[in-house]
Amino acid sequence: MFQRVRARLRAQVGEDIFNSWFARLELEEIVDGKAHLSVPTRFLCSWIQSNYADKILEVFKSENSEIGRLHLTVRVNGQPVKKIEKAAEIAVEPEADPTPLAKPQRDIAAPRGDALAGSALDPKMTFDNFLPGASNEIALGIARQVASAALNGTVSFNPVYIHSTVGLGKSHLLNAIAWAAGAAEPGRNIVYLTADHFMYHFITAVQRQSAIALKDWLRRVDLLLIDDMQFLQGKSATEFGHTLGTLLTGAKQVVVAGDAPPRDLEMLDERVRSRLSGGLVVPITGFDMDLRRAIVVRRAEQAQARFGVHFPPAVIDYISRIVVSHGRDLDGAVNRLVAANQLTNEPVSVALAERTLADLVRAREARRVRIEDILRIVSRHYKVPRNELLSSRRSRDVVRPRQIAMYLAKSLTSRSLPEIGRRFGGRDHTTVLHSVRKVEQMMKDDADLTQEIELLKRMLEE
Repeated sequence: MFQRVRARLRAQVGEDIFNSWFARLELEEIVDGKAHLSVPTRFLCSWIQSNYADKILEVFKSENSEIGRLHLTVRVNGQPVKKIEKAAEIAVEPEADPTPLAKPQRDIAAPRGDALAGSALDPKMTFDNFLPGASNEIALGIARQVASAALNGTVSFNPVYIHSTVGLGKSHLLNAIAWAAGAAEPGRNIVYLTADHFMYHFITAVQRQSAIALKDWLRRVDLLLIDDMQFLQGKSATEFGHTLGTLLTGAKQVVVAGDAPPRDLEMLDERVRSRLSGGLVVPITGFDMDLRRAIVVRRAEQAQARFGVHFPPAVIDYISRIVVSHGRDLDGAVNRLVAANQLTNEPVSVALAERTLADLVRAREARRVRIEDILRIVSRHYKVPRNELLSSRRSRDVVRPRQIAMYLAKSLTSRSLPEIGRRFGGRDHTTVLHSVRKVEQMMKDDADLTQEIELLKRMLEE
């Protein structure tokens, strides 16, 4: 049911808002008409409670009319907290409910905010626990150099920007840098912040009229690590830009991680993207077979030590071959087989793996196409400058590529028509719709154009 709830939310609020605020929302349980949800940070807890509680409840009710209340808590180390201090727990329950059988009430007030502090570091995410391979060896080497320099009070490459798709080790490296640079030692001014925690600090500081204190705190750090940069939004993105400039001017080390290269971080202004691009940009690519196998072997050894479950080499090879998306799916595959063994007492075998992991077989994560990618590819293919695609020029050599770019944006991204219009020079959604229909009609009448557009699609999806 929760997958349907997520799908409805995604359709109602759009891809960008969904990814920013709901992508890490999880359903823990439904008890006595109350849906218990969890999120990874207190900022998300507060923001969802303040802005989206009624919408979420409405969607839940459309799936199950017996649900009349929501309860939102913060996960700690990946687990939902059942008993935590009030500042970290939110009861998300609307003031009124149309059903007389469930009269929700608001038990706990919204949190007032943390004292100035970073996000929690994971003690398991150290360099010793990071498995190296061809896809991440450069990123690992850079991370070790940055940590070593910070430990000695010097600055290495600055800023460092690490990017990859999900589950390839960005957060692990940032945590490892912090630990190796002495995060556990008193007096070390090291701050690790997720982007939503950064936004939480900034919004709270504005509400309390203490923004100057926040800026002073950030600008005194010796090593600042910002994770999940793609989630930074609004004025907090602007504030990050100011902080980045100040820290770099003062020769303070900054390390940032995100899911895309700096040029594709559309929420940041051009100057900030330029500052990040001007540092050391380090990609982490998909895992090869050797690294996938090393990860599975490590997880299998841990499973055997903890649960006594033996993973034969054939099963390890099978998982390494068929699970090709990212490290979290590899972890999940091992966990599923452990659970299947514990529940059925069936030994772990290739046959059990085939049944248990059927949905992960060759489950390649689809490349997320961005409007920026479309503009770049179309501009290059038709030899039309990007700024002209966004301009008001009406000459045929510009209009047709522009219409094709809008068609591709509608076909290959989840952006709404108004969002696409804004990205194409602030055009109205009706203009986008006209362009999409125009291209569709031209493709019916022109086989060569159809082949040309299919070529552009392959270029974007590769």
